[in-house]
Amino acid sequence: MRALILFLLPAFLTAQNTVCFTVETNPNSGTPGLSGFTKYVNVLDCFEIYAESNVSDAKVLHAAAIAAELLDNNEDGVVDDPLIKSQLQQDQALMPVFAQEGSSAEETFFDNYEGNGASAVLYSTEMDPSQPGHWGDDATVEEIMHTINHVGHTNVYPSVFQTSPNSSEMSDAMDLARGGQFLSIPANYPEEAWYHYDDETCDYDCMAIEYMYWSTVSFMGILDDQNTCDGIANEWELCSPALFENGDTTMYQILTNPAYKIPQNAPDGNYCPEGLGVQKSAPATFEFLGPNPAVNQVKINLNENKRVSIYDFGGRLMVQDVYFQGVNVIDVSGLSNGLYFLKSGSVIEKFIVQH
Repeated sequence: MRALILFLLPAFLTAQNTVCFTVETNPNSGTPGLSGFTKYVNVLDCFEIYAESNVSDAKVLHAAAIAAELLDNNEDGVVDDPLIKSQLQQDQALMPVFAQEGSSAEETFFDNYEGNGASAVLYSTEMDPSQPGHWGDDATVEEIMHTINHVGHTNVYPSVFQTSPNSSEMSDAMDLARGGQFLSIPANYPEEAWYHYDDETCDYDCMAIEYMYWSTVSFMGILDDQNTCDGIANEWELCSPALFENGDTTMYQILTNPAYKIPQNAPDGNYCPEGLGVQKSAPATFEFLGPNPAVNQVKINLNENKRVSIYDFGGRLMVQDVYFQGVNVIDVSGLSNGLYFLKSGSVIEKFIVQH
């Protein structure tokens, strides 16, 4: 039995990401809008991560690593485009990370922040360091990319990336992708359109930023699996690199033009150029409270909202859900007697069900 257990466990384990940044105390806690944050990372002297106290260090470091990989895609420790770096520095680009919607830090930020460096926000509940950028699991790549593009590229290369109608090569490309120029959401997109965003709260400029995101991650291959393709088909159809290259030739030429130094490689959440100190992003605290053996339920304690899974001895997924910070009860009354593995992040606990 022991040999079989050792064989099964590696399929569930997720290695810790290697991130060469340190989570520091917020140095700007006296600045209006930023007083609700306690955690801080300065990414390559041009992009700042601010987070609430109850956002885990693992997720703060994940955000920092993704920002670094997008800015320094060849990971040599230097921002790939010095013009983008200068623009981000000028506008003090940042990513606020909130524990959840409606938190006090979010209210403080929205009520008091008056800068030009924030174009998106992140919530801890939509971050998963084990699945960088995976649609539906980790929004970190999307939101940080939005910020870099909006604060950086639209200002540094306006003739290429400006977002208003008839303003740039990208806006023209988006009109092709949508099957026409629509200043508001049409009742129906033309059949030939492959980008049919329908959020009424997102105006033309917003849709252009979303278009740049969909194009870039399609080119990177982040969306290239069937479940993701099916899940986003109502909004975006060119989910694989090949579909994007052949289907949106105008935007493909823009993204691959070396003059703009758009990142070509998908972030993986690891960032440690030679010469920088290593910090392992620690997994969120997870405590299995038992009982073991279990009859009808088991209890777990989490220090943040977290996806938790239960696998049987054969590696089949039996239970999966997102549980909340604090003590949670998981119903196992429907499981047959036997050995099970409870997984949260990179932590695995074994327990027995015995009715």
